Amino acid sequence: MHFLNMLTPVVVATALALLVNLLLLATLRWHGHLSLDSSTGVQRNHSETTPRIGGVAVLTGVLAGWVWTPEVGQYLLGCLIVSGIPAFGFGLAEDLTKRVSVRARLLATMACGVLGYFLTGHSITAVSLPGIDWLLGFPLLSVAFTAFAVAGVANAVNIIDGMNGLASGTVLINLGIFALISQTLGDAALVQTCLVLGAGVFGFMLINWPFGKIFLGDAGAYFLGFSVAWLAVLMLARHPVVSAWAPLLICGFPILEVLFSIHRRWRRQQDIGAPDRLHLHSLVNRRLVRRLLPKGSRLVRNSVTGALMWGAGLLPASIALHFYTDTSALVLGLALCAFMYSAVYARLTQFHWCFWSVSQPSNARA
Repeated sequence: MHFLNMLTPVVVATALALLVNLLLLATLRWHGHLSLDSSTGVQRNHSETTPRIGGVAVLTGVLAGWVWTPEVGQYLLGCLIVSGIPAFGFGLAEDLTKRVSVRARLLATMACGVLGYFLTGHSITAVSLPGIDWLLGFPLLSVAFTAFAVAGVANAVNIIDGMNGLASGTVLINLGIFALISQTLGDAALVQTCLVLGAGVFGFMLINWPFGKIFLGDAGAYFLGFSVAWLAVLMLARHPVVSAWAPLLICGFPILEVLFSIHRRWRRQQDIGAPDRLHLHSLVNRRLVRRLLPKGSRLVRNSVTGALMWGAGLLPASIALHFYTDTSALVLGLALCAFMYSAVYARLTQFHWCFWSVSQPSNARA
C-alpha cells in the first residue's frame, strides 16, 4: 500500500477531530453543565473543571476519515466503528450524567465484541495454550472469550486515562505497532484502519496534551480501548502466523495496570472497581515528577507525567514488534515487563527496591 493513498483520510480525520475539539471548547457555556468533569474526586489530577467529551471529537474524526478511506480498508474500518458504538454510547452517557454503572459499561463493551463477531465472523480461536485452544474451537466459547477479552482491554485503557496524553498517547503507540506489523504482513486494510484511528486520536491530542483543555472521557477511552482490542482480534484471525501473545504485549501496559490494580484492591479488601490514587501513573506524578518539578504547576506536572508514562507502553509494544511470531520470546517479554512494573511500583510505594509490590499489606505507605 502506497502511503500517499492514505494521506487524504489521515489529514481529514486529524483536522475534523481538532475542529470538533475547538468547537466543543467554544460552546462550553451551552453544554458545560453536562460535559464538565466533577470538581472533586479521588483521582483528580487537575486544578480546573474540564470537559470530558473529547471522545466525540475522536469518533467524528474517525468517521470523516472513513469516508475518504480507500475501498480496500473501508469495510473493515466501518465494521469496527459500528461495533464500537455500544461502548461509545454508554461511555458518553456516563460522561454526561455521571450515573451509568461500571457493570453497565462493562456489558456494553462485551456487546461490542459480540457485535464485531456478527459483522466480521472473527473471534479469538487460539491463544497458544493447550486445552484452552481446544475449548476455543467451540464457536460459543470463542465468542464469549472474545467479548470478555475486548471488554478487559477497553476497561484497561479507561483505567490509564488519568493524565494528559497518557491514554491517547498509549493508544497511538498501540496503533502504530499494529500498523507496522500489518504493513510487514502486506495487510493494507488493517494498515488503513490503524492510520485513520490514529489520526482521530492525534487530532484530539493536539488539544489534550500538553494543554489539558479537554479529556477523552469514558466514551473516548472505551471506544479506543475496544478499537485496539478489535484490531488484535482481526490481526489474529487474518494472520495465523502472528502469536496471540503479540497483541497481549502490544497492549501490555494497560493490561498490566488493570491486573495489578485488581490484585492490589483485593489485597486491601477493597471493591476491585473502586477508584483510587494508587495507579502507577498517579504514583509517578506524586513521587517522581513532583520532586523533579517542585515549582511546576499541576498542569505541567500532569502533562510531564503523561509523557513519561508513554515509555511504559512503548517497551512491551516494541518487544511485540520484533517478536510477533515467536511465542516463547513474547511470553518472556511479558514476564520481563511485569517484573519491571512490580519493581518500579514497589520503589514508589515502599521506598526501596524490591519485587513484591502486588502483595503489599494494606498498611503499606502508598
